[in-house]
Amino acid sequence: MPPKIKTQAFLANLPLFKELASAEIDRIAAGTTELHVPRGEILFNKGDPCTGFHLVIYGQVKLSFVTPQGSEKVVEIVGPGFSFGEALMFMEKPYILMAQTLADSLLLHVSKDAVFTGLEHDAAFAKKMLAGLSRRLHGLITDVESYSMQSGTQRVIGYLLRQDEEQASAAAPYTVTLPTSKAVVASRLNLTPEHFSRILHDLADAGLIAVEGREVKIGDVAKLRNFTG
Repeated sequence: MPPKIKTQAFLANLPLFKELASAEIDRIAAGTTELHVPRGEILFNKGDPCTGFHLVIYGQVKLSFVTPQGSEKVVEIVGPGFSFGEALMFMEKPYILMAQTLADSLLLHVSKDAVFTGLEHDAAFAKKMLAGLSRRLHGLITDVESYSMQSGTQRVIGYLLRQDEEQASAAAPYTVTLPTSKAVVASRLNLTPEHFSRILHDLADAGLIAVEGREVKIGDVAKLRNFTG
């Protein structure tokens, strides 16, 4: 079995809990369960009851749903340090998505009772929870705007540049490693795998990127950002 982590120490370093007093951290930790989940395991399905929210320590979790046509639509890929499930926990509604690990993962499940008790004891905690939910909502609105207003090529370029914004701002050549398979990334961008691959091929033909497996080498950030196809 992997070694147990110090739950309080990890919670205290997350943005959501960073300013909480040690007593509050202990209270949250008491209602937190450590989950070691192998790659490919389903955490929950659409319709399952939501009894809290999850935090990713390491690994990746895919949030998705199945369309009426039977295909999968990836809504979000959650990586280390990020959380999911808070909104439905507050609404006391069942899950509307499926969650599946894309890699061997270590997660924390924070129970609803622990969160609600924390909200009663610390107004700053409530503000942080609201801020986190607002960021998630803003991200979803940005996604909808992107799907409606941007071409597939613009979506792919934006996605590549967001993978390492510090490097992108430096404007020097660098390499991006796609966090998961091209098919999953394509679904996240509301593209078919074939369309996603064709866009990468076109960008490579234009001399803007070089693709080798999941590694994408970006030679000229400015040219890539301003490419219109």
